[in-house]
Amino acid sequence: QVHVVESGGGSVQAGGSLELSCAVSGYTSSSYCLGWFRQAPGKEREGFAGFFTDVGKAHVADSVKGRFIMSRDITKNVAYLQMNSLKPEDTAMYYCAASDKCAEQPSMWDWGQGTQVTVSA
Repeated sequence: QVHVVESGGGSVQAGGSLELSCAVSGYTSSSYCLGWFRQAPGKEREGFAGFFTDVGKAHVADSVKGRFIMSRDITKNVAYLQMNSLKPEDTAMYYCAASDKCAEQPSMWDWGQGTQVTVSA
Protein backbone atom coordinates (compact mmCIF):
# COMPACT_ATOMS: atom_id res chain seq x y z
CA GLN A 1 0.00 0.00 0.00
CA VAL A 2 1.28 3.42 -0.96
CA HIS A 3 1.52 6.18 1.62
CA VAL A 4 2.14 9.84 0.92
CA VAL A 5 2.64 12.13 3.90
CA GLU A 6 3.26 15.88 3.79
CA SER A 7 4.67 17.91 6.62
CA GLY A 8 6.10 21.33 7.30
CA GLY A 9 3.23 23.72 6.75
CA GLY A 10 2.52 26.64 9.00
CA SER A 11 1.98 30.37 9.20
CA VAL A 12 4.48 32.98 8.12
CA GLN A 13 4.54 36.63 7.21
CA ALA A 14 4.91 37.76 3.63
CA GLY A 15 8.48 37.46 2.48
CA GLY A 16 9.14 34.53 4.77
CA SER A 17 10.06 30.96 3.97
CA LEU A 18 8.79 27.49 4.68
CA GLU A 19 9.95 24.05 3.67
CA LEU A 20 7.50 21.25 3.03
CA SER A 21 8.42 17.59 2.97
CA CYS A 22 6.69 14.71 1.26
CA ALA A 23 7.50 11.18 2.35
CA VAL A 24 6.47 8.42 -0.04
CA SER A 25 6.43 4.73 0.70
CA GLY A 26 5.02 1.60 -0.87
CA TYR A 27 6.25 1.77 -4.45
CA THR A 28 8.46 -1.06 -5.61
CA SER A 29 10.93 1.30 -7.25
CA SER A 30 11.97 4.95 -7.02
CA SER A 31 10.86 5.67 -10.59
CA TYR A 32 7.58 7.34 -9.75
CA CYS A 33 6.23 10.74 -10.60
CA LEU A 34 5.65 13.24 -7.84
CA GLY A 35 3.89 16.54 -7.84
CA TRP A 36 3.08 19.43 -5.55
CA PHE A 37 -0.41 20.85 -5.70
CA ARG A 38 -2.26 23.51 -3.80
CA GLN A 39 -5.82 24.61 -3.37
CA ALA A 40 -6.96 27.88 -1.94
CA PRO A 41 -10.52 28.39 -0.67
CA GLY A 42 -12.88 28.92 -3.55
CA LYS A 43 -10.25 28.14 -6.16
CA GLU A 44 -9.41 25.14 -8.28
CA ARG A 45 -6.54 22.88 -7.41
CA GLU A 46 -3.29 23.97 -9.01
CA GLY A 47 -0.43 21.69 -9.85
CA PHE A 48 2.56 23.97 -9.65
CA ALA A 49 5.68 21.83 -9.35
CA GLY A 50 6.83 18.30 -9.78
CA PHE A 51 7.94 15.51 -12.00
CA PHE A 52 4.66 15.06 -13.84
CA THR A 53 5.55 12.94 -16.82
CA ASP A 54 9.24 12.25 -17.17
CA VAL A 55 10.62 11.20 -13.81
CA GLY A 56 13.88 12.97 -14.58
CA LYS A 57 12.43 16.34 -15.56
CA ALA A 58 11.02 18.88 -13.15
CA HIS A 59 8.30 21.33 -14.05
CA VAL A 60 7.62 24.54 -12.15
CA ALA A 61 4.74 26.89 -12.82
CA ASP A 62 5.40 30.54 -13.56
CA SER A 63 3.45 31.50 -10.45
CA VAL A 64 6.18 30.09 -8.22
CA LYS A 65 9.22 30.01 -10.49
CA GLY A 66 12.20 31.69 -8.88
CA ARG A 67 10.64 31.45 -5.41
CA PHE A 68 9.91 27.75 -4.88
CA ILE A 69 12.59 25.11 -5.19
CA MET A 70 11.73 21.47 -5.50
CA SER A 71 14.15 18.71 -4.66
CA ARG A 72 14.01 15.01 -4.18
CA ASP A 73 16.07 12.52 -2.21
CA ILE A 74 15.56 9.25 -4.03
CA THR A 75 17.47 7.27 -1.42
CA LYS A 76 15.05 8.41 1.31
CA ASN A 77 11.94 8.60 -0.88
CA VAL A 78 11.37 12.14 0.34
CA ALA A 79 10.65 15.24 -1.72
CA TYR A 80 11.14 18.76 -0.48
CA LEU A 81 9.59 22.05 -1.45
CA GLN A 82 11.53 25.09 -0.31
CA MET A 83 9.22 28.08 -0.49
CA ASN A 84 10.85 31.50 -0.37
CA SER A 85 9.53 35.04 -0.70
CA LEU A 86 6.08 33.84 0.23
CA LYS A 87 3.12 35.99 -0.68
CA PRO A 88 -0.39 36.12 0.79
CA GLU A 89 -1.67 34.62 -2.45
CA ASP A 90 0.39 31.51 -1.70
CA THR A 91 -2.00 30.75 1.15
CA ALA A 92 -3.56 27.36 0.46
CA MET A 93 -3.68 23.74 1.43
CA TYR A 94 -0.64 22.11 -0.08
CA TYR A 95 -0.68 18.53 -1.25
CA CYS A 96 1.86 16.07 -2.49
CA ALA A 97 0.84 13.29 -4.84
CA ALA A 98 2.74 10.44 -6.46
CA SER A 99 2.20 7.71 -8.99
CA ASP A 100 4.11 4.95 -10.74
CA LYS A 101 1.72 5.41 -13.68
CA CYS A 102 2.80 8.83 -14.80
CA ALA A 103 0.46 8.95 -17.79
CA GLU A 104 -2.59 8.91 -15.53
CA GLN A 105 -4.33 12.10 -14.54
CA PRO A 106 -3.14 13.38 -11.15
CA SER A 107 -6.60 12.75 -9.74
CA MET A 108 -5.73 9.05 -10.00
CA TRP A 109 -2.46 9.40 -8.14
CA ASP A 110 -1.79 8.60 -4.49
CA TRP A 111 -2.39 11.71 -2.41
CA GLY A 112 -1.30 12.90 0.97
CA GLN A 113 -3.57 14.50 3.50
CA GLY A 114 -2.31 18.00 2.83
CA THR A 115 -0.63 20.64 4.96
CA GLN A 116 -1.84 24.19 5.42
CA VAL A 117 0.31 27.16 4.47
CA THR A 118 -0.88 30.58 5.57
CA VAL A 119 0.94 33.76 4.57
CA SER A 120 -0.08 36.99 6.25
CA ALA A 121 0.50 40.42 4.79
